[in-house]
Amino acid sequence: MTVEEKLGQLQQLTWTGDTGPGGGQTAETEAAARAGLLGSVLNIHGARHTNELQRIAVEESRLGIPLLFGLDVIHGFWTTFPIPLAQAASFDPEVSRRDAEVSAAETRTNGVRWTFSPMMDVTHEPRWGRIAEGSGEDPYLNAVFAVAKVEGYQGPADGTELGGDGRIAACAKHFVAYGGAEGGRDYNTVDVSEQRLRNHYLPPFKSAIDAGAATVMAAFNTVSGVPAHGNAHTMQTVLKDEWGFDGFVVSDYTGVQELIAHGFAEDGADAAALSFGAGLDMEMVSTHVVDHGKALLDEGRLTIERVDDAVTRILRLKYALGLFDDPYCDESAEITEPTAAARAAARDTAARCMVLLRNEAAALPLAATAASIAVVGPFADSADLHGTWGGPGARQYPSVSILDGVRAAAPDAVVSHAGAEPDEAAAAAGDADVTVIVVGEEAELSGEAAVRSDIGLPRGQEELIAAVAATGKPYVVVLVNGRPLVLGDWFDAAPAVLEAWHPGIEAGHAVADVLFGTVAPGGKLPVTFPRAVGQIPVYYNHESTGRPVDPAHPDEKYVSTYLDLADGPRLPFGHGLGYTTFTTSEPALGRDGISRAELARGEQVTVRVTVTNTGERAGDEVVQLYVHDVAASIAQPVRRLRGFERVTLEPGATATATFELGEEDLGFWTNDPAGTFLVERGRFDVYAGTSSTAPARTTLRVL
Repeated sequence: MTVEEKLGQLQQLTWTGDTGPGGGQTAETEAAARAGLLGSVLNIHGARHTNELQRIAVEESRLGIPLLFGLDVIHGFWTTFPIPLAQAASFDPEVSRRDAEVSAAETRTNGVRWTFSPMMDVTHEPRWGRIAEGSGEDPYLNAVFAVAKVEGYQGPADGTELGGDGRIAACAKHFVAYGGAEGGRDYNTVDVSEQRLRNHYLPPFKSAIDAGAATVMAAFNTVSGVPAHGNAHTMQTVLKDEWGFDGFVVSDYTGVQELIAHGFAEDGADAAALSFGAGLDMEMVSTHVVDHGKALLDEGRLTIERVDDAVTRILRLKYALGLFDDPYCDESAEITEPTAAARAAARDTAARCMVLLRNEAAALPLAATAASIAVVGPFADSADLHGTWGGPGARQYPSVSILDGVRAAAPDAVVSHAGAEPDEAAAAAGDADVTVIVVGEEAELSGEAAVRSDIGLPRGQEELIAAVAATGKPYVVVLVNGRPLVLGDWFDAAPAVLEAWHPGIEAGHAVADVLFGTVAPGGKLPVTFPRAVGQIPVYYNHESTGRPVDPAHPDEKYVSTYLDLADGPRLPFGHGLGYTTFTTSEPALGRDGISRAELARGEQVTVRVTVTNTGERAGDEVVQLYVHDVAASIAQPVRRLRGFERVTLEPGATATATFELGEEDLGFWTNDPAGTFLVERGRFDVYAGTSSTAPARTTLRVL
């Protein structure tokens, strides 16, 4: 390969035809493909479209190296599943695996073999719009769901199935600490210690790499002053040297160019030298490595060894994906719409992701015999409940509205509708046996560049709830949103509140399944709901202060609290109710049938928790396991999630959830930049129950 051809493999350009947004590079893309000076194309899909461009690269360029087509397939291609934050609320990684499998099958038949997913940016910032794209505030939960998504896209970790039908390459993003953006403002500064980086932000990425993630995307933010796109510590030292990652790192959209705006690079040549010298392998949209690469090599600012390494990583993935064996896709086998099976999977998973936040006097489930039901609110008849980054399907296939879902679920009832006007909603409620109020956020209010300083219900929605409540008739509230919300006083008065998130293409049917009890709600919150915006950040896995709040003395002044706000969140991480009741036992420690309270180095201990359905209906419960290192050389979170299991039980039935705890669950990373993991002797509290506030605990001592 010539130097120019090598540099071309490091370039990804965007397509601006009728298949998605872009930046005016279509003619440039075709010319570069024809000259053999292009490695990848973004934002093109469709068997005919991709085959036409691929034919130019393969049949008209000197070496015939195929192009790699990439697309943002975040929670569905044609068939949109619930947003990733909602999927995490299922506490069932099979939900994300099913999404990935359906998405990969649809995506690959459309000529695309690479998706920029999963996102595993742990965040404590609900104002940040991109919280919708990840799995919430806990590193462990993010890691479990990232692994499921990677495996669903790619298959086994060894990559042996990447070339097969129904498989695409995953991209672990955004590397790293993007979720720590100050003030929740997208693209903003992240100042983070080494121990926080390694204990909080990096673990999901390590799990994804171990699961075989083929690519990694650099983050837009700085990491302690150094932009992620030019950060040799994160991209080279940690990712490639320590972890042995042999895939490639792609920039985010114009991320190399943005090194200039960061004040890190003087110009485009400087940006290319700094980013690729730090371990970046492919440049998305901006063209600095192609424009300046040869001069940088001549000047010694970029080495040919670094270029060859990046090219090798990219070509290796193209081989693994089967592009050199068959660069085209079968146009006769193209999936062009959601199938019945895909819709059924989307409906099932959407219902599984919903969280029952409140249910007084068994207001839910709704009686199937109700003679009249009003469905009101700004999102009652919305056909756009796909959520942010809904993929091509969100633009072509409307989601089922909640109004239509209720009508289908209660065919014998008179189902009326009113929109966002409080008076009209109250009138409809007055004439109905029960009212379903649907409020929340439109999709555009979450996702990238969708930061909100006030995360309460948008204007007029609380007034609508109050108007319906004033009728004195029964009602329930359904929330459709892409982030945690600050819930006003209306929440404490509402008979029932169901968190439905943005549920995807089958939204209305899935919501109705839960409202009428066809599906029992069993989801849990993957993120804390604050009492007020001024309380942010508020999260369960915080470190204790020297003056923590003592619940037994709520009026104590000199503690870490607010004068004008009760301590703790509105709703804690892990919270979620059901249509039945459960009891869980205290955690029992043991090994090989022998009770144990001590753990030697290198050993594991089994934790068993029994859960019993004490109600009159079948239902789901999520047993959650947390640990706390009571005294450590670096202050530790008051609790860390280290296991969970979702169980389904008939009335009166009992099951045992079993977990294994080892050094990786009890240790922590220090502030050593070289990476030091410690497991210190001493006492660990082990908590188990049905939320992060579960009181049941036992003690384990590490010897």
